[in-house]
Amino acid sequence: MYDQKQAICPTLIAPGRKKSLKITNFPMFQFHTSSQLRNGLDMNILQLEDVVKTYDKHVAVDKVSFNVPEGRIFGLLGPNGAGKTSLIRIITTITRADEGRVLLAGEPINSNTPTQIGYMPEERGLYKKMKVGDHLMYLAQLKGLSKKEAKAAIGDWFDKFEISDWWGKKVEELSKGMQQKIQFIATIIHKPKLLILDEPFSGLDPINTNLIKDEIHQLQQEGVSIIFSTHRMEQVEEICEEIVLINKGKNILNGEVKAIKDQFKENRFRLDFDTDLPNAISQQPNVIEHGPNHVIIQLSAGEDSNSILRYFISNGLHVTAFNEILPSLNEIFIQQVTTVEEVH
Repeated sequence: MYDQKQAICPTLIAPGRKKSLKITNFPMFQFHTSSQLRNGLDMNILQLEDVVKTYDKHVAVDKVSFNVPEGRIFGLLGPNGAGKTSLIRIITTITRADEGRVLLAGEPINSNTPTQIGYMPEERGLYKKMKVGDHLMYLAQLKGLSKKEAKAAIGDWFDKFEISDWWGKKVEELSKGMQQKIQFIATIIHKPKLLILDEPFSGLDPINTNLIKDEIHQLQQEGVSIIFSTHRMEQVEEICEEIVLINKGKNILNGEVKAIKDQFKENRFRLDFDTDLPNAISQQPNVIEHGPNHVIIQLSAGEDSNSILRYFISNGLHVTAFNEILPSLNEIFIQQVTTVEEVH
């Protein structure tokens, strides 16, 4: 009989041992979705509809709905205790939702779902005593590849990462960053439809961080949908096209990153000049901050930013830069989570 938990949290049989070794640190949280039209063209790889999960009297997931568009990089965000783990366990079929439904590529999640997903958890799940090559061969075959397919795929990735001499090394001999590369290969070796990456750059130096970023973007170009979870908001802004923010079990913010930043902007602009500014400039009603050769202004709703630009130019000042100040995702994250905390 098919064991869903076994497919997600496998038990390894170490070479030369009769007893099985449970990977207790391998919580394969995964996501699943639907096949719906988006903007008349795009499809959704993952669709959640009014998902609810209650433990005793605690509502861990409360009517959560969102879609992950196919072929996009999507940020799953939320503070600790927000309900992300409970949500992921539902999506991976480890637990069932009390209400609602989850679709992967338009079909309800089922016993085949784990084979279509690759998940790299923040807490790595490699068996330290196994050799790297044997470990990857085992995991690849567990995900449905034949021995021949697994060996070829692993060889390709080893060549790409220039780590062919790692095959016979034990996992425990590798640094954290080196283990991260192996975990990444294990996650994508079976060419999943949906990839879930939780803090994928942890332990990597800048060179290897860029290497993994390049591979993430390449996988996206090949049509893989990617869910990216991190507490580093600057990484979310750099990588993600859309996000969902979960807090206290609820979806409190969802949409394209650019649209969300536009939604929370405060009509603030920064102007830089090629000379020191006269003191009278700081007395202007729109000026909320100023320095020797810059000002930050805030406009009222409906006020034209060009009128401010014209004002400075007409007063003989040479403007070298004029930029709208948009809030960072980190500022929006803190604002939204704090607002929910105050309401409760």
